[in-house]
Amino acid sequence: MRTVYVDAGPIAHLSGKGSLKGHSMLDSEALVSPKGMGIVVQGNTIESISSSEELVDEYGLPDSEQPSDSEIKIVSLNGNAIIPGLVDGHTHLLWAGDRSRELSWRHSGKSYKEISNMGGGIQDTVRSTASASDEDLVKLGYSRMRAALRTGTTHMEVKSGYGLTTDSELRLLDIASRLQSMEHLPSMDLTWLGAHDTPAGMSTEQYVEQILSEQLPKVVEQGHARSADVFCEPGWFTTEQSEDILKSSRDSGLELRMHIDEFVDGGGGELAAELGVTTADHAFHTNTDSRKKMDAAKVNTGFLPGTPYALGTQWPDFNTMIEEEFTWSIASDFNPNCKMLSLSFMGSLLSQRCSVHPLASLVAATRNPAETTPHSSGLVHGRLEHGAVANFNVIDGPYWEAWCLQPSHTPFVSTCISGNLIHH
Repeated sequence: MRTVYVDAGPIAHLSGKGSLKGHSMLDSEALVSPKGMGIVVQGNTIESISSSEELVDEYGLPDSEQPSDSEIKIVSLNGNAIIPGLVDGHTHLLWAGDRSRELSWRHSGKSYKEISNMGGGIQDTVRSTASASDEDLVKLGYSRMRAALRTGTTHMEVKSGYGLTTDSELRLLDIASRLQSMEHLPSMDLTWLGAHDTPAGMSTEQYVEQILSEQLPKVVEQGHARSADVFCEPGWFTTEQSEDILKSSRDSGLELRMHIDEFVDGGGGELAAELGVTTADHAFHTNTDSRKKMDAAKVNTGFLPGTPYALGTQWPDFNTMIEEEFTWSIASDFNPNCKMLSLSFMGSLLSQRCSVHPLASLVAATRNPAETTPHSSGLVHGRLEHGAVANFNVIDGPYWEAWCLQPSHTPFVSTCISGNLIHH
């Protein structure tokens, strides 16, 4: 089936090769087409982007009658602007339970580590997740993915990490794989995060040994996860422990991701550069020299603005990342402490609170994270061009800038996901 979309407003196509950095993230002449364009979709792929006038000449008007057996559908976009499908490069999608009480603890001055030592934090979620049935977790995951889709996300990285035993980590990856096979949901890129915390009753040293000798081989054998991740942070996993896990994961055929320097500069950036991981996320406290080394090693910095928003801490200096020409992206970090799946909201935080140009914010939520989270089809995504997967958002208005101006609800009237138009 070929669908011809005409009468679009400006299209922020963001086309080109690789990630964008520096002031190239702000180049609207190169990244945005003027109004009056259209998109031809064949199956799940963008066949062409050209002027609506040319497309109408070739295919007819939107209200024209097509033969009953026609394989062509013509749709007017009514002047609405278009942006690529949003790409959420860091989520903790699958978990059960409720840690809302921790907000009061934080307001009483308790740190993240202190809350963990009180029985809250990751361990609390691990216990609740273990008590939930597979079907409960499938329903939770499905509901969350639908919520992400309503706010424009068409692809997401999904981590395990709330199991912390071999069987429970495999269980979470298997449930994610079940969700991955469902239609009309964001596609997934799966990550094993066994090294998220240390299970109760074990030392971290004992757990690392179990990860290396038992958990990692079973994860590789299962075959669902494409990447491995480690929470490399003082008080969780040291740089030495993280290095052992990550090197063994790479030797086993997995790509590498990291949580680094969320609370302090613990040397995570230095290790990320040394290993050349795909992306090193959080990275709030990473020092400038480490950032330079990371960029030289082609490591993406994955900022998670929802987390400092939820925890009441400061945001990174995004504009310095632009001026220094470092490669970076944003993601939701959806988790029990940061229950936000809207990348439009993340874009609002950047553009309305951190003085980041809305085009740079959009690149950070589309083209750049797409480089760290391949689409399951193998097609290009996170940008709109010939041969890319047909993932795009139709904005409720004539300006692409509106993508990050309505944080309380979706700014999109519809989302095209793998060639299927879904109305919101």
